[in-house]
Formats: sequence, structure tokens, C-alpha cells
Amino acid sequence: MANQKVAPLADRVVVKPLEEAEQMRGGLYIPDTAKEKPQQGTVVAVGPGRFEKETRVPMDVKVGDKILYGKYSGTEVTIEGEALLILRESDVLAVIN
Repeated sequence: MANQKVAPLADRVVVKPLEEAEQMRGGLYIPDTAKEKPQQGTVVAVGPGRFEKETRVPMDVKVGDKILYGKYSGTEVTIEGEALLILRESDVLAVIN
């Protein structure tokens, strides 16, 4: 599992982007080149938080949260064949309940 392999620092979050469906409602196939980048995913690891005036500020997101993030946020990495995204907590737009 990715959260055992990656330990983000400070206020960083490791996210596994959600895969888009291969077909639309009408049954049309969407090729990979036409798909947009996903903007939601599941948090697989979180850092300890950032320091502010010598005090660590705890993270608002936790492992397992489903989140929305900006389209061009973060850095894409592949670890052991798994596509992940590392982004700052400030790039997280919302938690999906």
C-alpha cells in the first residue's frame, strides 16, 4: 500500500486519483487522450502538519478522506506502479462526505 511507502513532509498530502469511467451514459467509449485529469481522489498518507510560530498546525484531512483538488495541483509520481499525486493541504478544495 502506498501509505507505507510514502511519508509526506510538513503539510503535504498523498492522494490516489480516482479513475474516470471508461464509458459515458450513452455507451460511447472515451479514449485516454480525450479524458480530463481527475480532480478528486482518496487520501492515502498525510504529513504531520506545518509549523506556524513554532507550533505545529494539525492537518484538516486524514487518511481515507475523499477530496477535491485543483486540476493542475500537485506533483504526479509513480511508486511501485501506482500513480499518486503529492500536493499541499492548501491545494485541497473540499472533503467529500
